[in-house]
Amino acid sequence: MTDFLDDRRDRLDAHLDDRDADAVWFARPNAFAWLTGGSNVVDREGDVGVAAAGYVRERGTGGDDEGDATGGEFRVVTDNIEAGRLRDEEVPDRFEVTTFDWYDGSLGEAVAERSPGRVAADFDVPGATGVDTARLRMPLSETDVDVYRALGRETAAAVENVARELEPEDTEHEAAAALRIALSARGIETPVALVGGSERAQQYRHYTPQQEPLGDYALLSVTAQRDGLHASVTRTVAFDAPDWLAERTEAAMTVEATALGATRAVAEQGGTAGDVFEYVQDAYDAVGHADEWRRHHQGGAAGFAGREWIATPGHDGAVTTPMAYAWNPTVQGAKSEDTVLVTDEGFEALTRTDSWPTETVESVADDAPATLDRHAVLER
Repeated sequence: MTDFLDDRRDRLDAHLDDRDADAVWFARPNAFAWLTGGSNVVDREGDVGVAAAGYVRERGTGGDDEGDATGGEFRVVTDNIEAGRLRDEEVPDRFEVTTFDWYDGSLGEAVAERSPGRVAADFDVPGATGVDTARLRMPLSETDVDVYRALGRETAAAVENVARELEPEDTEHEAAAALRIALSARGIETPVALVGGSERAQQYRHYTPQQEPLGDYALLSVTAQRDGLHASVTRTVAFDAPDWLAERTEAAMTVEATALGATRAVAEQGGTAGDVFEYVQDAYDAVGHADEWRRHHQGGAAGFAGREWIATPGHDGAVTTPMAYAWNPTVQGAKSEDTVLVTDEGFEALTRTDSWPTETVESVADDAPATLDRHAVLER
């Protein structure tokens, strides 16, 4: 399926018009995946992949000295080690794959040599200007949404299946390993897998797993990636729940519902991430935990990055629809997080299976209403 390339062409044509440029290239993995639907990753520690994907417009014979931009084509530049595999397994047939010898210069130099005119790129290409890839990727296209639905559903299923099998004596490391295996079996990668048992979940907001038993309850938080898209989800499983866990979880769920209601309202007004953040701050105050927003980031727009932007006070990130948002409010030892598609019509929880207990909560903002089912604590 390459229907998504028509959307990409339209966006890139508009971008090149605005920049008066002839070509744009992407070698960072999330941008490469956005343009091609494939992966250019071999070494996961690298910021730049083994190939660059680009859109190049030809120059016709228009009125100015250089001619008018006409047409265009999708291209990939990579070395001779990777070309065959990428052509066969990663990029659509509409991409022309060109090759340079692995020992003969860098990827950036190869792109510069093969790209005419004025060039923009998301990595180091001689003579190229930069490009704001996040703005290009927002809002999501219809094809992106379809792919996202499958990713969200399977991510939630994997996390929930693991949660149902856990025991208090299992360690955080063991739970995290089970999460990665369950997701990998579905062809899903796991950039983030956090597991906090009852002791460490109360001490830390980023509970990177340790060799500690889960104890009375556990928070399982993942950011999962497939086809370039990212889905974030948290589930809470309790074996002997503390008295306060339900109240704090409900407070976090209420803040999340408020953030989502505000996202839709702010998008309608053409506002910013900073505008949504003001609602988040007010929501924490309304649920009796006024300072909790200071202790952990609250999330933001999701898509071809775990977060396309993370909201902060005054942040100028664009709030658009249709777009996925992963708000992740925390109240000491409790958290609420799902990836939710926000549209002009409402909300669709992408990370949902309908087999986990939920609780209906409402936004505390009268001018940004939302009534949503949020994922509650699973009592074991």
